[in-house]
Amino acid sequence: MCGIVGYIGKQQAYPILIKGLQRLEYRGYDSAGIALIHNENLNVYKTKGKVADLVRFAEQQDIEGTIGIAHTRWATHGEPNQVNAHPHYSQSEELALIHNGIIENYAVLKEGLKEQGFTFNSETDTEVLIQLIEYVKKSNHVDLTTAVQLALNQVVGAYAIAIIEKGQPDTIVAARKGSPLVVGIGDGEFFLASDATPIIEFTNQVVYVGDEEIVTLRRGKQLKIKTISNVEKTPEIIKLEMTLSQLEKGGYPHFMIKEIFEQPKTLSDSMRGRVNVEENNITLSGFIDNKEKFLNAKRIIITACGTSWHAGLIGMYAIEEFARIPVEVEYSSEFRYRKPVINKDDIVIAISQSGETADTLAAVELAKSKGAFIFGICNVVGASIPRNTDSGCYTHAGPEIGVASTKAFTAQVTVLTMLALMIGREKGTLSEEQYLKTVQELGKIPEKIKYILNQNDAIAQFAKTFTYAQNFIYLGRGYNFPVALEGALKLKEISYIHAEGYPAAEMKHGPIALISQEMPVVVIATSAGMYEKVVSNIQEIKARKGKIISIVTEGDVVVKNLSDYTISIPDTEECLVPLLAAIPLQLMAYHIAVVKGCDVDQPRNLAKSVTVE
Repeated sequence: MCGIVGYIGKQQAYPILIKGLQRLEYRGYDSAGIALIHNENLNVYKTKGKVADLVRFAEQQDIEGTIGIAHTRWATHGEPNQVNAHPHYSQSEELALIHNGIIENYAVLKEGLKEQGFTFNSETDTEVLIQLIEYVKKSNHVDLTTAVQLALNQVVGAYAIAIIEKGQPDTIVAARKGSPLVVGIGDGEFFLASDATPIIEFTNQVVYVGDEEIVTLRRGKQLKIKTISNVEKTPEIIKLEMTLSQLEKGGYPHFMIKEIFEQPKTLSDSMRGRVNVEENNITLSGFIDNKEKFLNAKRIIITACGTSWHAGLIGMYAIEEFARIPVEVEYSSEFRYRKPVINKDDIVIAISQSGETADTLAAVELAKSKGAFIFGICNVVGASIPRNTDSGCYTHAGPEIGVASTKAFTAQVTVLTMLALMIGREKGTLSEEQYLKTVQELGKIPEKIKYILNQNDAIAQFAKTFTYAQNFIYLGRGYNFPVALEGALKLKEISYIHAEGYPAAEMKHGPIALISQEMPVVVIATSAGMYEKVVSNIQEIKARKGKIISIVTEGDVVVKNLSDYTISIPDTEECLVPLLAAIPLQLMAYHIAVVKGCDVDQPRNLAKSVTVE
């Protein structure tokens, strides 16, 4: 959830750390802080609010030093305020620590430390951890790396941490379990961050720290890695593929609208080298290398959270239609705890934009322990899910900075559609005619999205009408039901308007009681699918004076005449409609939030990557 960054080298640390925090602020923005070593002093500055508030606070402070760590917080233990902000001092103020994650046994550790005379200023589990490390260090007379190793053997929970020590201006010690951590290797300098976005400006050489690994960064020395069980590891250096321009707004007012408009390119990137329209062929190496697993699978379980779960629902429709394999779609947070039945001939597909979603990672571990084959769908190269699955597929959507997922969602749906088509063709459950037709249509999707994006100004105009609304209902059928869920989620996330998605036919089983002239209802009513039945649902809404916003196929007049506002999308195959229908819903949510004055890229209480339970 939180963003951590560190630097040690020849340059002044403060500007590098602040820039890093700004790049990581999508991971949390309740409070921010920084710790620097200068002239034997360990200086900690922190404040409630965003990184900009920290910059203003630090202006009059001593910000010199070539070593430091910094943090931007999404609160778990303790409300957002200056005391609970990171970094946290140890009791002697000789150590400072930043932390992403949750220490589950912090209460027991805290009571033990109190018995040893330690006092606590904050409500955080993080302060317990730094006090524990100091206690272990002093009572065992060991160096910082060893103290961290011994302390972490007592810890239950998830963490990515970085620590610096007064009087030791040449060393940062960091460790991770369950929360991401990346080390950048420069020319005589090291960078440390929750992900690669703060690092790419300075180096493209990185090491992804593994679970239960401790890294020691020493000025002028080689990177050292060992496990908490004291096994030394050889660093594996990986070259980053992202570019700095991908991390900038590029003239757009928000990252979210930039990422919405990037979707023609990101879907082309997702299909590049995989969809060959000229040869009417799809190639996914993750499937080809494990073809027999898929062809012999008795069941597929898709596990994910949030927007990725909605993508998984669309994947379920496609796989069951094309491959005739039963599919279950599970919330990872429920799947991991409900003692699910998992067999060795099951395939579990884990979907996560970041590849670090804590519940989905736990679901992967559970499925692995039962002998299932695990296939990961992820956007971030080198993340934990790709490293912990048997095979998989990257979505290649590029860095997604806006907290509300847009381009990652459509990229996930694209990958799932390609997978469903490949399985169906190989099994012989999908006709060659339908396969070829869908491949051709899939190749046209990026251009069709451009057509929808050209309606942005019109959508922005009518979106102003709905800033009064307290509630929305989104309706869809078949492939479009998950799109309705996703559209409602986007509106909730960034505009704070309550919204719910339903299968259109289920409206009569309760939600219709809410319909009035004050209730906007968004209906996905495209010609592909159960068009006539959705028209009947619209007429039921109209009879109760609901305000109807419809997504229709270009050229439609029936639904248009029944609707208050209409957005047209190009015609396509039914299984591909979600890739088009999602776009106007993203735009509508964005423009409503902007008119309401909401912080679109950093909505309240949300963070981009949920790396804690």
